[in-house]
Amino acid sequence: MKFITRDTDYALRALIFMSRALRQDSKKTVTVEDIVAGEKLPKVFLRRILQVLAKKKILSSYKGKKGGFSFLEVPKKISLADVIVIFQEEIDLTNCFLKGKICPNRSKCSVRKKIKSINSDVIKKLDGITIEELSR
Repeated sequence: MKFITRDTDYALRALIFMSRALRQDSKKTVTVEDIVAGEKLPKVFLRRILQVLAKKKILSSYKGKKGGFSFLEVPKKISLADVIVIFQEEIDLTNCFLKGKICPNRSKCSVRKKIKSINSDVIKKLDGITIEELSR
């Protein structure tokens, strides 16, 4: 089971980089090239990921010579859970599938009930971790 996908990882690294860069420098945007150079991320993937974050109202994008990306939402309000949900959908450790079909014992499974409790704890913890915190 992969908890953090490549897209989520790249998004988190880009957001953390941006948070640090914008705190250290008064310039209002960070370019894709800045992030690629700083984080050694592939430009093609990164551009798509930043566009998704802009579509989800996490970032603003600006075109042109002085273009780039800036935060639409402040980093202290963007949680790790928010980013995971954007790129991986719902956080669910109880995805009970057998050979591509939903398990018929799902509603009365004692293992699933225990894991659902753990899932709630995980979501609470991830909601409490912000981009601002990660960028310190």
